[in-house]
Amino acid sequence: MTTSTQTTYEPVIGLEVHLQFKTATKIFCGCANVFGSDPNANVCPVCLGLPGSLPVLNEKVLQYAVKVGLALNCQINNFVKFDRKNYFYPDCPKNYQISQFDYPIARNGFINISMEDGQTKKIRIHRAHIEEDAGKLIHDTDGSLVDYNRTGTPLLEIVSEADLRSAQEAYDYLTNLKLVLQYLEVSDCDMEKGSLRCDANVSIRPKGQEKFGTKTELKNMNSFRAVKLGIEYEITRQTQVLESGEKVLQETRLWNEEKGMTVLMRSKEEAHDYRYFPEPDLVPFTIDALYIDEIRKTLPELPEEKFNRLVREYKMSDYDAGVLVQDPQWVMFFEACVKSYGDVKKICNWISGPLLSEINERKISILQLNITPEKLVGLMT
Repeated sequence: MTTSTQTTYEPVIGLEVHLQFKTATKIFCGCANVFGSDPNANVCPVCLGLPGSLPVLNEKVLQYAVKVGLALNCQINNFVKFDRKNYFYPDCPKNYQISQFDYPIARNGFINISMEDGQTKKIRIHRAHIEEDAGKLIHDTDGSLVDYNRTGTPLLEIVSEADLRSAQEAYDYLTNLKLVLQYLEVSDCDMEKGSLRCDANVSIRPKGQEKFGTKTELKNMNSFRAVKLGIEYEITRQTQVLESGEKVLQETRLWNEEKGMTVLMRSKEEAHDYRYFPEPDLVPFTIDALYIDEIRKTLPELPEEKFNRLVREYKMSDYDAGVLVQDPQWVMFFEACVKSYGDVKKICNWISGPLLSEINERKISILQLNITPEKLVGLMT
């Protein structure tokens, strides 16, 4: 799908990322929070919303949410309140989802991405709020089935501002966000398991115009590559719609991987009214600054900090530092090697070459390679 005048328009993109926390139990009950169990094996009256059942907040979820908010440079809301997001769908057994509406746990953060010209661009994060996941619908030749195991899995929805201006920027934002989340060890971030899911809001406008165009929401993208391709396709499609004299309609569209195109899921005349109201079974409460500061102390050295330190301390190239920060274990291995061998470039070449090749081929970590820093230094000397 191509167009000759695509540069007439400027894309405006915002992303909504749903992150599943890897807690031992679900957000409001004691059911196991695991992937791959038999259908409907990990359910109880609470996550099924049966009459008389009452939710109790998993404190680990609150800790993880605050931790992510701090790592994303957000302001943490001291007042914690939950709300009911009402909608009817077969995968939502209560006919509402417990979420956060007007008081998200975190807001006004940012992530930096690198631009082609070497400059850094700040992508603002509008909010991050805690909520429970819904179940999973399964469609096959026998009909539609529902698995409620995922119901009640703790989620953090991270919503960016519409600061992204290309599919590549969206890809870079997601890559940097995922890396931060992996450093925090709050989720396995496995998109194939649904631990990390992304929806994109895409619109275009004439260059120089401040007012946003009509957006479409893209769903069903199970990889960062799919997000990039879906956004690229939608930008081109919307451009062709406008150039043909028609109007872009507000729609939800699905990414069809096989056809390499977006397809209509449903039309939206206006925003859906979820009739939010405060969750009556969860009492609002406050968290003090001391609680937040204690969680702040648990933050590791994050990827951007680590990258800058490696370049500064070891005088290495941006490329070598960029490779190493993709996994904190690689940095630990590198710094252990440097203690007894001073050739930084040679160590980086070995890690990014033979070792990384083995790691990828065998799908293991650097610690499982059965080679110690001392052994690698021995090979180099």
